[in-house]
Amino acid sequence: MATWFDESRLDDEEVWQRADLRLRTLAESGARVRRETTEAAEAIGLAVGRSTEQQRPRAVIAAGPDSRLLRAVLEPWCPVPFVAWPGPSLPGWAGGLDLVVVLAPDGGHSSASAVAEAVRRGCQVVVACPPSSMVAEHAGGRWSSILPTVSGDQLATAVVVLDDLERVQLGPRVDSDGVATALDEVALTCSPHRDLAVNPAKMLAIALADTTPVVWGGSVLAARAARRIAESVRRASGRSALAGDAEHLLPVIEAAAPRDVFDDPFSDEPARELRPMLLVLDDGSQEPVVREDRGRLRAAATERGVRIETLTTDAPTEIARYASLLLSGSYAAEYLRLGLVDD
Repeated sequence: MATWFDESRLDDEEVWQRADLRLRTLAESGARVRRETTEAAEAIGLAVGRSTEQQRPRAVIAAGPDSRLLRAVLEPWCPVPFVAWPGPSLPGWAGGLDLVVVLAPDGGHSSASAVAEAVRRGCQVVVACPPSSMVAEHAGGRWSSILPTVSGDQLATAVVVLDDLERVQLGPRVDSDGVATALDEVALTCSPHRDLAVNPAKMLAIALADTTPVVWGGSVLAARAARRIAESVRRASGRSALAGDAEHLLPVIEAAAPRDVFDDPFSDEPARELRPMLLVLDDGSQEPVVREDRGRLRAAATERGVRIETLTTDAPTEIARYASLLLSGSYAAEYLRLGLVDD
């Protein structure tokens, strides 16, 4: 069975209405951030007040399976030692001098054991979870703060926790409204109601359709967004999509055969293999190492005739830029899914 990409499906209302649930979920990303921050506002105020009764923690431990997102935001900024601990337990040294932070948007048992252990050891605990979940039941303790969540959205839950950490001077500026606004702007720009000519996500989906994407982000958060976008492309298409550091991606680009100038772009004969495409996630980072790696990747792609696409954002904060890039790539992956047809 052959699979081909029909770009006309992207502007076909009947087609994308059949994917209404997935597209609506993407479009409501900003609304979920606003809802979560509103629901948790009172609990955050109480948590901040409780923190004034305690000394600044010796270390911050982000526990549970979603800890890596917090690490990407906090590790470069946190004024005390920071550790991401994605397993079901805690480091052996964690105790009453430390703060344990847990994201549990689904409230499942995967984070419950780490929360229970933190309470047992007398740690300060901040956990974002549904208030009636198993995690919340295990979080009860003198130095525990439960930030209620309702949407099950990982990013929205992370914004709630980061808002709390900003207020106690353990994290960077978050600006939850700025994050929501950035997501709303992407949803408008990439809406299925906008046709191909003015819709960057649909255009990117067309580029993804006949290539093997190689996705790169230079900053810590852009690199995480790159991995998430590559995962979305793999799920949408069943094809390969790579994300990694420059030194891991350069060999893939450099191994691409030079493009044959005599290839007929209108030939009906399928290509033997999909060529790589470099997708750069540019969040505006001007760090020298980021600029250098970006330049090396672009130069290698240009030399081998590899297509280059770029996602950019001018959102106001790091987490907002991450959210904007991730949502843009997620829209492109969904349009890729819609356009692929099996014969």
